[in-house]
Amino acid sequence: MPPKLADLIRKARRLASERDKLIDELAREWIVALRGQGLSPTDLDELWAGLTEEAVRRLGRGTSTPAHMLRIEATEVIAKVREKVEASLGER
Repeated sequence: MPPKLADLIRKARRLASERDKLIDELAREWIVALRGQGLSPTDLDELWAGLTEEAVRRLGRGTSTPAHMLRIEATEVIAKVREKVEASLGER
């Protein structure tokens, strides 16, 4: 019997909530690591670009998911982390 729509919706909400919590946790860790480092906006741009590339590379190992799909996902997650970190650090 296929899963019911309500079950799928609950699962999707739970997964989204878990993802949001992981993003918040990661942002907090980056805030602590970057605070007081005196990084320029260019330094931060390079940091986020490098993290995105590393995420795409790691995600691409052992998966059949197309690279462009991995890049979209990694870019979205890094953008959310970046937004939280830079807001906390008073950047941009």
